[in-house]
Amino acid sequence: MSKRALIVVDMQNDFISGSLGTQEARAIVAKVKERIQRARGTGEDVIFTRDTHSQNYLCTQEGKNLPVAHCICGTFGWELAEGLAAAGEKVIDKPTFGSTELGRYAAEKGYEQIELIGVCTDICVLSNALIVKAFCPEAEISVRASCCAGVTPVRHATALEAMSACQIKII
Repeated sequence: MSKRALIVVDMQNDFISGSLGTQEARAIVAKVKERIQRARGTGEDVIFTRDTHSQNYLCTQEGKNLPVAHCICGTFGWELAEGLAAAGEKVIDKPTFGSTELGRYAAEKGYEQIELIGVCTDICVLSNALIVKAFCPEAEISVRASCCAGVTPVRHATALEAMSACQIKII
């Protein structure tokens, strides 16, 4: 049996119903929960990423380009949506869109199949899928479109096309 992982990207309150929340993100929460439960039931590792900023976010390079305070460490908006993570599952806090820590972790674990779900398809899902692909070039990397939401539906579709062009399987 191949070693598999499900990466749940940034399913945090601020991206669902908070300062950067969208109708599309709210619409995928139940599907994301179902996919996580299925992964646990089949023995896949479940890994979460969490966008993590400090109080000085608006002074950072990202904050100057996206001047909406969000995912400030320790706030309700920073927390993963209720009912997603279980005790003992890996959570990687990342200060920016993509996480090299996630890429290294996936490579060290030797995953053969890695699926990504979450938000935002066109920013953090895309960034992390490409990083994981770079760190694990022989692993099958996939993104489950129905469990992702972009900033807009058009940007979601564009990101899926871009990932597909980079040999990331869209399911």
